[in-house]
Amino acid sequence: MSTLLPALAAAAPTAAAWSLHTMWMRRKLAAARRDPLTGLATRETFETDARRLLAYGPRAVLVVDLDGFKVLNDSHGHAAGDTALSAIGRRLADWSADNAGQVARLGGDEFAAVAPVYSPADLAWELEQLHQRLCEPVAYEGRPLALGASIGAAWSARPPGDLPWLLRRADEAMYAAKQNGGGYHIADDTTEPHPTVNGRRAGRPGAHGGADR
Repeated sequence: MSTLLPALAAAAPTAAAWSLHTMWMRRKLAAARRDPLTGLATRETFETDARRLLAYGPRAVLVVDLDGFKVLNDSHGHAAGDTALSAIGRRLADWSADNAGQVARLGGDEFAAVAPVYSPADLAWELEQLHQRLCEPVAYEGRPLALGASIGAAWSARPPGDLPWLLRRADEAMYAAKQNGGGYHIADDTTEPHPTVNGRRAGRPGAHGGADR
């Protein structure tokens, strides 16, 4: 006993330091899974969670792209753009929480989500509600900033859904909505996806030779 207490006392600082290091590492890992601006999941985390959700029943996969974001950035500066992205991120997070889903920022002003949806009629209703929520003005320095959104959706009636295929279909539907001036569009399951380059629809930013929307 006489030697045990001093040994425990000597080991205490090391144990405390290790505990702090473990806590720091956990926080670093958690931060790496989150977009630093919006707090939403990163693409890698989203894909892991989305595949898990798709295995349990009918799900909708969404791709969201903001309308007018470049104009907002050019007119009001990047701080206003960051404020808008943070606000949109919170709205998407609230929608995702209401629908037991998952949402992520894919990059820039593009987002993705997956949530349980049990019929095309339910999906259309949810998209209408979400679009209205996203298009509410964003407050910045005491003034409202106008934003729009284009939402594309692909619906998987039976598990397991193929996430890359659904994301591609949702991306195509989003582009169709954008070409029609915004709003939302649901992918038609009777047509085949467009060709892709590096996993992205041919002609879209990030694909070789793609043009900006």
